[in-house]
Order: sequence, then structure tokens, then C-alpha cells
Amino acid sequence: MRLRFAQRTIEPELLDGAGVDEARASLNDLIRLNRDWGGYSSLAQLLDRADVTRGPASVLDVGAASGDMGRQFRALRPHAAVTSLDYVVHHLAKAPAPKIAADAFYLPFPPRSFDYVFASLFLHHFTGGQIVELLRAFGRTARRGVLISDLERRTIPYYFVPFTRWVLGWDPITVHDAPVSVAAGFRTSELRDLAIAAGLQPDVRTHGMAFRITMWAPTC
Repeated sequence: MRLRFAQRTIEPELLDGAGVDEARASLNDLIRLNRDWGGYSSLAQLLDRADVTRGPASVLDVGAASGDMGRQFRALRPHAAVTSLDYVVHHLAKAPAPKIAADAFYLPFPPRSFDYVFASLFLHHFTGGQIVELLRAFGRTARRGVLISDLERRTIPYYFVPFTRWVLGWDPITVHDAPVSVAAGFRTSELRDLAIAAGLQPDVRTHGMAFRITMWAPTC
């Protein structure tokens, strides 16, 4: 591993190409990381900050994988109807219905199809230009706003999974992918500038020792 924080570094992640059996343990690790190490808590803060309605609302969860963040979205906003979307069909195996296998760059929905478009641990996979393209599409698809949760590029999260692999029993794919993901994560100004380039008006914040970065951008 090399420490690379001056700028984003994007490298392939093993989970993206893993088969059904290979991916299962690492997908479970992602649930553990979200649940126990900041994903769920930062989501709660994001929904409160964005004043996401507690009434009926439709949500598109892009890059949903096993759907755990969509489930937590529903736990925090019980009246939300969440649709899970992922490019890899077998990643959606545990996601609750409705779920759709589709390419986020070619969303199969007309404009303003959902109240909110949400993406967690998704944008860091892409280059700046691709992120601008995705955020533009998210903005077109959302009636009320775009919600993003991702990784803050810092030293502690970079080393956390590899250094705790034996104690916490992380899967080898997770051990490889976690620092790669953090190296591709964001600083506040970077995510804000990308959202502005996509025509959004973002509120971007970090979440302390959770080392998550979240963004809310209204579209109404």
C-alpha cells in the first residue's frame, strides 16, 4: 500500500469483478462497515440536514449492491419507497424489491421519476468527468434532491481495514478494496466542485471519526 492523499487515485476494485460466491463475504463486510463504522450514522445526519420528508417519498438507490443503505434509509424514513439499482445483477441478490439491474450512466427512467436520488459508496469509483455526468443525470431524475454518501480521503480509514483484518475478520477482497476506495475518496472542496460543475447547488460536509463525506443538493 502507498499513502496517496494529495489527489484522488482510482484503481480497480476486486469486488467489481468478483463472482457470486467470491463477492458474498465482501458484500457482508460492507454492511458491517456501514452499520458499525459510520455509514448509518452519517446517513441519519444527512437526511436530517436535508430535511428529507418523513412522509411518502420515492427514492432511487444507485449502486445499491445488497441494499443495506436503502434498508437503513427506510428505517429512518419508514414511508420511503426505495428502488435499488446496480449494474451487477448478483450484487442485488439480498436487496429488497423493487430492484433493477441497469447502468447508472443510462438510467432507464424519464426526468423527475423519483423524489430523491441517493448513492452511497458509489461515486468514488469514477473519474471527475464521469462523476459530473452522473450527478447531472441524478439531478434530472430527482424531483426534490440528490443525496450522496461516500468516503473521506484520510489516513485512518485508509489503514483501518488492513490493520484490523485479523481482529475483525475482514474478507481478503475487502482488505484489498478498502484502502483503494479511500484513496479514490474525496475532500470537501473536490466533491463540492464536481457537483457545481454538474449544475447543482451542493451542501457538502464531513462526519468526524466516521470519515464519511455527504452531500445534499436540492433540485426543486
